[in-house]
Amino acid sequence: MALDTTDECYAFVEDILTISEIQSIAQRRSVARMLDEGQTYDDIERLTGASSATISRVKRCLTFGADGYRLVLDRLKRS
Repeated sequence: MALDTTDECYAFVEDILTISEIQSIAQRRSVARMLDEGQTYDDIERLTGASSATISRVKRCLTFGADGYRLVLDRLKRS
């Protein structure tokens, strides 16, 4: 990675992504956390506004993905 600080990461993300994309990423991270906690699709949809397709996609990544969500979720639990 070429970025050294949290502020540099924020600046890069702000430049490269639209506000809508940033919000979508935040929503998906919330969906992943809620799925990991065992919440139902209905509850997740109601609380986050995510579609069932988005929830399903995140669930598939949690189950069969490259473990990126798992890495973030585990680190957030520790902090």
